[in-house]
Amino acid sequence: MASVSPLMIAPPLIFVVLAGLFYVGMNREDPRSLPSAIAGNPAPAVVLGDLAGLPGFDDASLRAPGVKLVNYWASWCAPCRAEHPNLSKLAGEGVTIYGINYKDDPVKALGFLEELGNPYLGIGTDESGRTALDWGLYGVPETYVIDSDGIIVLRFAGPITERVLDETIRPAIETAH
Repeated sequence: MASVSPLMIAPPLIFVVLAGLFYVGMNREDPRSLPSAIAGNPAPAVVLGDLAGLPGFDDASLRAPGVKLVNYWASWCAPCRAEHPNLSKLAGEGVTIYGINYKDDPVKALGFLEELGNPYLGIGTDESGRTALDWGLYGVPETYVIDSDGIIVLRFAGPITERVLDETIRPAIETAH
């Protein structure tokens, strides 16, 4: 009987291990649902600049009665453009949305809003990105659902598609009531 060389066993064994890791990785939760240390905690303070005289918002706005969303966006962000109709739809349904324009040129930000409409009750600018660091921002777009006590119920990274709106954002809004 011939002996089996370890070199003959290694390739199939490596394949089985890699296939197992791949299978586990593919069955994990949505990769956009990044862990957030901020969920369940009070919304961090906002220190924001003005955007060309548009109404702004402050900490008191985030702790006022009612559910509200905070949406980080930028004119240079293609996914922000893609999600904008869904934000407009929510605003049309009476959902309070505050926008934070992230590291953007104010003229381009205003052009973005003029072209697509302004779904935000108040807007602030975060040119330095300091407020975004306090919020744990991964990138734009990113949206936070905040309850009447100013507690963050949900942090969602990525564009709000129809599916995300129905399966993630709306249920979080209902939970926050």
